[in-house]
Amino acid sequence: MSSLLQVDADEAVVVTVTSGETEAEMFCGLLRSNGIECGYRDTEAIDTPLEEFTGSGPREVLVHRRDLERARELLPSPAN
Repeated sequence: MSSLLQVDADEAVVVTVTSGETEAEMFCGLLRSNGIECGYRDTEAIDTPLEEFTGSGPREVLVHRRDLERARELLPSPAN
């Protein structure tokens, strides 16, 4: 998981899932610039023996539960 989210896993909630690490970093940058702590982690979608060595694949962006609604307002809506 990206650093800067120093919160118990029970208090962190997924605000969105991105296509990869670059997008997760951009979303976290937007959230942080608006005063919301965030982090991200790999999703379960990566299922390959090389998953520990690759930076690709979906990421879950996490925020504190108390910041969830504000974070949703700031992030782009998923494409339909």
